[in-house]
Amino acid sequence: MTVQNQDIEFIHKALKGNQSAYKFLYEKYKHNFFLVCQRYMKNKVNAEDCLQEGFINIFKNLKQFDIERGNFEFWARRVVMNVCLEKIRKNTLYLVDMNQAFMVESKEVDVLSDLSLKEMLHIIHELPVGYRTIFNMYVIDGFTHKEIAEKLGISNSTSKTQLMKSRLLLQKKLIAKQQILSIKHG
Repeated sequence: MTVQNQDIEFIHKALKGNQSAYKFLYEKYKHNFFLVCQRYMKNKVNAEDCLQEGFINIFKNLKQFDIERGNFEFWARRVVMNVCLEKIRKNTLYLVDMNQAFMVESKEVDVLSDLSLKEMLHIIHELPVGYRTIFNMYVIDGFTHKEIAEKLGISNSTSKTQLMKSRLLLQKKLIAKQQILSIKHG
């Protein structure tokens, strides 16, 4: 049985009120979805809240999932991401002074290969919330600037500027990390 077929079987059971089917889907996806929440939220408590609210929304709207058209994990991941984005949108103002936006030549950063997922998450968490959100949406989750602008209620240019600034700040942090590693191992 394929993963998708297994999910479909448990979705049908859950729609009939089978509590063990809900538990199965939760247990199967909680870790992956928690990682999504951690990328968007600054702390573990907020990530846990988003995960819980995400699963509530998934199960409340399970009947809306079209088994014929989509992949359950992809659909459910979007539900969780939307919970995170809604929380960010409610708690964040995106103010950008366009005069402060500037371009810097990209530098080669090879420290990425030496970073663990935990270290990379830590560096991403150090970004200001606007930078972090747009970086996650554009680079990791594949949203376009237009989609980001619509979801966050900002302009396309604000999305582009925030992405540029997030990349510059990440680059500085990675270069600093590489220099620290060079000193330790040099």
